[in-house]
Amino acid sequence: MLVITGAAQAQTDTRVWVQIEAQPTLAGAEDRARAYSTAFPDVVGFRMASGWYAIALGPYTRDGAEQRLATLRADNLIPSDSFVALGQVYRAPYWPAGTPPASEPLPVPEAPVSPIIEAPVVETPLVAVPTPEAPAAEAPVILSLALPDETAAEARRSEALLTAEERRDLQSALQSFGFYSSAIDGAFGPGTRAAMLAWQESKGYDPTGILTTAQRAALLGERARIEAELGLQTITENEAGITAALPMALVEFEGYEPPFVQYKAKDNSGIRLVLISAPGDRNTLYGLYDVLQTLDTVPPGGARDRGDRSFTIDAGNAGIASYSTAELSQGFVKGYMVIWEPRAEALARRAIGALQASFKSDGRRALDPGLVPLDDATRAGFLAGMEVRRPTLSRTGFYVTAEGAVLTTTDVLRNCTRLTLDRDVEADLTFRDDAMGVALLTPRTRLAPTDFAGFETASLRPGSEVAVAGYSYEDALPAPALTFGSLAALTGLEGEAGLRRLTLAALPGDAGGPVVDGSGAVLGMLLPADTDAARKLPEGVAFAAGADVLAARLGEAGVTVTPAARNGALAPEDLTNRASRMTVLVSCWN
Repeated sequence: MLVITGAAQAQTDTRVWVQIEAQPTLAGAEDRARAYSTAFPDVVGFRMASGWYAIALGPYTRDGAEQRLATLRADNLIPSDSFVALGQVYRAPYWPAGTPPASEPLPVPEAPVSPIIEAPVVETPLVAVPTPEAPAAEAPVILSLALPDETAAEARRSEALLTAEERRDLQSALQSFGFYSSAIDGAFGPGTRAAMLAWQESKGYDPTGILTTAQRAALLGERARIEAELGLQTITENEAGITAALPMALVEFEGYEPPFVQYKAKDNSGIRLVLISAPGDRNTLYGLYDVLQTLDTVPPGGARDRGDRSFTIDAGNAGIASYSTAELSQGFVKGYMVIWEPRAEALARRAIGALQASFKSDGRRALDPGLVPLDDATRAGFLAGMEVRRPTLSRTGFYVTAEGAVLTTTDVLRNCTRLTLDRDVEADLTFRDDAMGVALLTPRTRLAPTDFAGFETASLRPGSEVAVAGYSYEDALPAPALTFGSLAALTGLEGEAGLRRLTLAALPGDAGGPVVDGSGAVLGMLLPADTDAARKLPEGVAFAAGADVLAARLGEAGVTVTPAARNGALAPEDLTNRASRMTVLVSCWN
């Protein structure tokens, strides 16, 4: 039996595909493939020799691929720069995950047509990625492309006649498409050659790393076409201290809302732009990262990356998408957001590429928070479409282990599609006990809380003072509040041994909070107020699940609790700090 592998296998692959996009990162390519899969049943993703990731439809026969391309282009269902490619261009599949591509081409559609297949144009990627040199044996093969107009030697000779300005212009063009990320110096070193090779591969040319005269013209011509399509203009925003190429055919200046400079959609383009400019430090940067993720324009889905001095958020859902980035430099936080409707995806990505290539910060100034005094109506107009996204409801929980496991009330689990701890830490439900009204949550990111519960299961005395730490007003306040009361009885009204009756004026958001004594020991967990319509208890009556039954239930779930360490009564401020450190905001999102 003959086994064909590697480059030899690629050379025998005669299947035909319609390539609709390419991305420099696997995560970005998977996101785009997933999006296309909602519209097309035959989406396949392949790695390419350059390290990029192609998204394609197929496989088809040659005639079938050409008709499929023409039909989808005519209906504006795929980017206009999609093209037909043979299987030799592709290496291992990555989408669908773990599934090899179809081995037989799909049938030829009826009434085939013979459209003219234009030379493909690469989609502007989000991030420039250095591309290793690929073997000539794996050069991509694209249908309907003319043969190179020059040999590599002829191309190198014609390249030598370029002026320094022309060489810098080629580097700039490669940068604008995301292939080049080094200095624009006119020196064609390894970085420039790798960028040229990657660009050639994306177009189906022989990947030599040396552009022919015709290829240089095609690269510069495509940049000019996109610049005209976007209406790119180099704008210096003096108040914000930012210079960048902005897509002025798609957006127009709206006004200042520090730290934002707002550009609204122009002529129903479906795209908005926000420049970000503020004085600050790392806390400012991290605070902005947290705030942006509470906006409706930054959906929960998508990729996030926060480093020591910068962040990016590439978010989206079926209704809206956005790309946000900011960097801390010289005491200023500068960046931008591009927000778009799904129909404007291709233009938005090209605008992002232009911003990435051109964005410059003036290290001497940032947007003054007091620049423009705004009345409520004007402020609301600027922030339209940027409303803060809030959870369906929030309750309280508290850490019960050093690894960050959180005990809370089942009251917070109603109709939730997502649970978070302290607003941005995703959590999973480990167990729930509806009879007791308690649930245990495990954070998806390992946590190291500064304090967690010490359980007091004995020596309880009715009449002693207690307090509940809780987010009384749900997510409206940034920290929990302490509500003081007393332990009225060691059982429920009907003698239930697992309950503790409290005299305490709690609010709905306090449910799930730890009930502590004067030493900070946890006596139980506050339960939601009784909603029985047939009876109404007097104000100030509350109930808690006792620490003894909680410890037993946690033990059954494999969680060992820590006994309280008796060190005497704490000063009021120390008790508040101790209780606050173990208390967590638990939020339900739909």
